[in-house]
Amino acid sequence: MADIPYASDADPFRQFDLYEPEQPSENLSPLICFIHGGAWRAEDKRDHGKLARSLVIATGCPVAVPNYRLTPTTSTAPAFHHPQHAQDILLFLNFILAWDHPAARAFDPHKLILIGHSCSAHMLASIFLDSADVSPTLAPSQELLRSVKAIVMSEGIYDLDLLMARFPDYRDWFIQPAFGPSPSYAEFSVLNYPLRAESEITWLLIHSKGDTLVDLAQSDAMYKHLSALDPQRVVRNVDQLEVDHDDIFSEGRYVEIFKEFTSQFM
Repeated sequence: MADIPYASDADPFRQFDLYEPEQPSENLSPLICFIHGGAWRAEDKRDHGKLARSLVIATGCPVAVPNYRLTPTTSTAPAFHHPQHAQDILLFLNFILAWDHPAARAFDPHKLILIGHSCSAHMLASIFLDSADVSPTLAPSQELLRSVKAIVMSEGIYDLDLLMARFPDYRDWFIQPAFGPSPSYAEFSVLNYPLRAESEITWLLIHSKGDTLVDLAQSDAMYKHLSALDPQRVVRNVDQLEVDHDDIFSEGRYVEIFKEFTSQFM
């Protein structure tokens, strides 16, 4: 199924595609939700159809891939800043919980496994860690918080100032357009956010040794932060992938890593 609206308008940036197994499980399976990256300004859900189909085959679970509204790539367009991208993802997840459609009967909406890549790792962390002091509109309901069993984050961006220290050109390229002008973006570092009350989410951090766009320091810092919050619910894999930032999805090993980790939630 393609182009399913999750908002009240017909905005194509607020639609999702659903990839379903050829042979549905006899039992209700989890739903995997892949949130694409693209520096808050690029990519489309259809760019990830091949990965979604691979995940369906590997796990037997349906996979939903949403779009969300993007920061414009031209300075003449109206600004679109964080947390608006993440608000779209929160709207999508709330829609999934309440979706009344025959396709929704093939999965358990209270067993969600989320995938964030690059900038969408930041979005998911901003929703499911407690960012209330900075982004109060990103608070998930208790029902949604209980429904998310695991979050897998690959090549994630977690601390913008740390990222700019390694890649200074990123400020003008996508950070300032997506977050607005500021001498520092420390308030948006998810490394400052505590766990939300009653959260029982298990986290997997994946980082390729070959990533030239986001350095390992991001995932190292996030792993240290999550380990301090809840050491029993965080795992990392930083030594099994060797390709560049987006090329990890072209390698079968990424899907294998995902399947091995998520088997405990099936």
